[in-house]
Amino acid sequence: MAKSPVSLPLLYFLLLLSFNSGILLKLANGQVKKWCVAKPSTDDKALVSNINYACEQLGILGFNCSQIQPGGACYDPNTYINHASSVMNSYYQANGRQEHNCNFQGSGLITISDPSYGNCQYP
Repeated sequence: MAKSPVSLPLLYFLLLLSFNSGILLKLANGQVKKWCVAKPSTDDKALVSNINYACEQLGILGFNCSQIQPGGACYDPNTYINHASSVMNSYYQANGRQEHNCNFQGSGLITISDPSYGNCQYP
């Protein structure tokens, strides 16, 4: 019997890769990676409230919101929705990725699409 040029583990890997094709990121334990972002319909007043709350709570946990300050990786574009999404996700991730930690009085949205852009990387 002729030896196959592709090993069985590699074939399984390629098969899995073709099914996922980068659409879903999976954690080592098989869970789908999720992020928290602000709903696009959220008004500026609620977004500012979300930014203030998330940054205050992150400060208590020993984190900061420097990523949305001038010169920070997520400062541009300088919009409330982008800044709120960045810190809302940081809060969500820092608190164990529990769905209730992305509520923000109904203005949070959990997504499986990585919202990272340019130098602004969402953990």
